Amino acid sequence: MNSQSDDPRADRDRRRWLQATAAALVAAPWASAWAQPASAAAEEAKAPPLPALGSPLTVPRIGLLGGGVFEPAQAEGRPLLVYWWSSTCPFCALQSPSMEQLWQSQQGRGLQMVALSIDKKPEDAVAYLQKKGYSFPAAWASPEWRKAFPKPRGLPITLLRGRDGKLVLAEKGQMFAEDVDAMAGLI
Repeated sequence: MNSQSDDPRADRDRRRWLQATAAALVAAPWASAWAQPASAAAEEAKAPPLPALGSPLTVPRIGLLGGGVFEPAQAEGRPLLVYWWSSTCPFCALQSPSMEQLWQSQQGRGLQMVALSIDKKPEDAVAYLQKKGYSFPAAWASPEWRKAFPKPRGLPITLLRGRDGKLVLAEKGQMFAEDVDAMAGLI
């Protein structure tokens, strides 16, 4: 018997079953404790929701991992991409190459970016960025700094502010390459 089906309904049903199974595993009571320390889980539970589209978005000043500083004034009148990530996040690992590609292709059009690592130590973020060869501007969002600019619930988090300073895109969770590519139309 052939294990692969030519029936698109069977493929759709299999995908739905896999998604439901994965969701059940993630939602299991032990899953959050297994995936992260209790303090991180407690912090995530208190995290705010995504900001509303059309709301103003101001990112405080932050030191960049590669040297230099992200100054909010440098992004005035320009599109600003804010990307929350972690070197241990498998969904971030899948999305980050697309973010690098977007950065490379759109910085000439005025795109500003700050990728905010929530790693436990800045050294972990630096090592990851170097290993992967990412050039997008990245910073370590220390717990103290996050008090001024709290990370919304979820990871990765992608926020795109338009030239007018208002949010035009807010996504929680992994974006696929074609979704990241489509952001170029908003810049």
